Amino acid sequence: MHGLLKTFSRMRGKMASSRLNNAAESTATAQREFLLKLVAQNTDSAFGREHGFASIRTVSDYRKQVQVRDFEGLRPYVNRIMAGEESALTHEAPFMLTMTSGTTGEPKFIPVTREAHKLNSSLMALWLHSALQDHPGLMDYSSIGIVSQAIEGHTGSGVPYGSASGLIYKNIPWLIRRTYAIPYEVSELHNYDERYFIAARFALARRVSFIATPNPSTMILLARTCTAQRERLVRAIHDGTLGIDSPTQQGICAELATKLRPQPARAKALENIIKRTGELLPADCWTDLKLIGCWMGGSSGIQARKLQSFYGAVPLRDLGYLSSEGRVTVPFADNAPSGILAIQNGFYEFIPEESADAVDPQVLSSHELEQGRRYSILLSTANGLYRYKINDIVEVTGFFREAPLLAFIRKGGEMANITGEKMHANHLLQAIDEIKHRFDLAIGHFRASPDFDAGRYDIFIELEQKMSPALLRNQV
Repeated sequence: MHGLLKTFSRMRGKMASSRLNNAAESTATAQREFLLKLVAQNTDSAFGREHGFASIRTVSDYRKQVQVRDFEGLRPYVNRIMAGEESALTHEAPFMLTMTSGTTGEPKFIPVTREAHKLNSSLMALWLHSALQDHPGLMDYSSIGIVSQAIEGHTGSGVPYGSASGLIYKNIPWLIRRTYAIPYEVSELHNYDERYFIAARFALARRVSFIATPNPSTMILLARTCTAQRERLVRAIHDGTLGIDSPTQQGICAELATKLRPQPARAKALENIIKRTGELLPADCWTDLKLIGCWMGGSSGIQARKLQSFYGAVPLRDLGYLSSEGRVTVPFADNAPSGILAIQNGFYEFIPEESADAVDPQVLSSHELEQGRRYSILLSTANGLYRYKINDIVEVTGFFREAPLLAFIRKGGEMANITGEKMHANHLLQAIDEIKHRFDLAIGHFRASPDFDAGRYDIFIELEQKMSPALLRNQV
């Protein structure tokens, strides 16, 4: 089965690689062709009609007729989609919306079309193809992936919203799904302690050769759960149970329990590791592990550098600059955060970092970028994002033929992002306001300071009246 899966992955990846190589020969031509195709496909959408897509013939036309906007500029169109208008942004109706945090208390809902989903899947196939070439044993055994819940709800018109990666994980073909150590249903557990315990229970029962999940902090929490709950986990694997007596979501847990069987031999091997080391670290449990795929750019790199103490000297490969809005780069090397701009999957524009907040900034195309410079990036994608300011800063680290290599540096503006949470200053203001009203506090000033090692924010407040610190502590 693993051999068949490798062959399938190599075939898909080889085709995607050929497309990228051809596009990289002339970035300007590839980008212009993608843009004009995107415009032509969506001329009869509401957005396309309002912005004169039918008359756009050049990149210059597009820039004149479509203004740069953030999500709040797109929200009215997304609200129309949520109300049931299928062609508000694209000719093709979105089949779902991905949900992510916004700059206000209201989340962002990003449309996902079949075309965009196909393009993003081809990039993942390309990433896997490259990784297999460098690490042939990558798919010899099971793989670990930790995703968010696929469907969290439905709009009033019935459009589902949730996690695109979760939906892919849930609906992956049976041949591939069998290699996953952790069943999709684990992602639907709302209690985080239960979710990570059960994820660790399934993962420890298998031989693992590959791990992929964007946030390295997720893998750190999984590893800490393995050691902290080692006796319970080994006992559950020995007995063939989940190891949780009274789960909060009994229906899902009952379904998960049907996938288990007693594994006394595996339990004995894990028990020996505990006797020898006093811990139950992934490095000792998964000696076949060949590669970890995770984010390495920005502040995620701080967490990624901690993985070796839990997982051993396993190569890391960045999964690429990706978000709910789309997948932008494809890394081709280990232990580096940069990747090739996916010029055949989107149209990209760049504003120099120093003028990112200017009223009328200089806007560059991908073939006009300079190595070592940093830029704010604008996306135009098959999801219906047009000149979309995602508020990210990227750096050009080199070139592949004519295509730039980009590394994510940080969120722009008033965004904080220790480990993928993408928290806006408005979220902090809302939290402080809630604390003020709940505890009747007169807060004069406050400051939020990131603690990268702990993966949290420390909040310091200055009160306008005297209050016992012990009284405040008792309120927590």
